[in-house]
Amino acid sequence: MSQSLINIFYEAHRGSWAILLILFVVAFLLYKLRKDIGAKIVHMITRLFYIIMLVSGIGTLIGYQFPVVLIVKGILALILIYVMEMILVRTKKNTLQQQAGIYLGAFALITIIVVLMGFGVIRF
Repeated sequence: MSQSLINIFYEAHRGSWAILLILFVVAFLLYKLRKDIGAKIVHMITRLFYIIMLVSGIGTLIGYQFPVVLIVKGILALILIYVMEMILVRTKKNTLQQQAGIYLGAFALITIIVVLMGFGVIRF
């Protein structure tokens, strides 16, 4: 794979993560404010960015020939997507209060770890 294609995947991946986190916060706030139609639209766009992020991440992983740190980051990112989706779905159904601390804590911790791994602060 050429270096320019790897750079395209990397930049798309990095940008999709930034947009994804912003969309997640907006959808969460809209669900909390009971703006269900707007929240549903933003939630669907968030799901689209899950797919963009996954495809660009897999492309980047293939381009860099599967280093262990990126494999671990990918697994953590999948867990983060699960946590984000559970937060939004439970907020929509108004059942987040039962496990809010667990999901929000997991979201914060995994987001910090994934971002630090993505920028090369955490290496192994």
